[in-house]
Amino acid sequence: MADSRSVGVKGQPVVANHFEVDLAEPDLARFADVHDAMVRELCDATRETARDESWQFMGPVQVILASDPSLRGGMIRVRARMLEASGATGVLHLANGQQVVLGAYRLTLGRLPECTITFDDTNVSREHAEIVPDGDGYVLRDLGSTNGSTVNGEAVTHRKLSPEDQIVLGGSSRFEFRAG
Repeated sequence: MADSRSVGVKGQPVVANHFEVDLAEPDLARFADVHDAMVRELCDATRETARDESWQFMGPVQVILASDPSLRGGMIRVRARMLEASGATGVLHLANGQQVVLGAYRLTLGRLPECTITFDDTNVSREHAEIVPDGDGYVLRDLGSTNGSTVNGEAVTHRKLSPEDQIVLGGSSRFEFRAG
């Protein structure tokens, strides 16, 4: 990602969000039973690194694992590029100025380090809520949190998000959803 770094329209650092990872055929075959988990972990690690470095993406993070017969066992080749979002897109604007682009995967919100977006707020549950794609948009689901979730001041357990929705977790951690 660091090698792909560029400057966005608003002056923010923008990095690659689409990664094609080539492995030797036998290596890829060994990962067949954990393929989806491995892709999720690589996407999570990518988002975490970007968050730590204050880098932005132009679209959702995607990782594609493929085999390449020209590679020997243990070898890996990664091609990284910036790719715009296609289809339904959304962006979460966090209170710290960070922007998180929503994609085709489930996004979790909470205090646990495993969550996609973490909050250092004791009013937020360990795994407080999730945002999932739903047709042409996104849905916020409270995951049985202790202090609840609100959208535009209304307590919710499940809500389709609309542009400019103001979301609050646990009564104090705020962010905004924007479409596109």
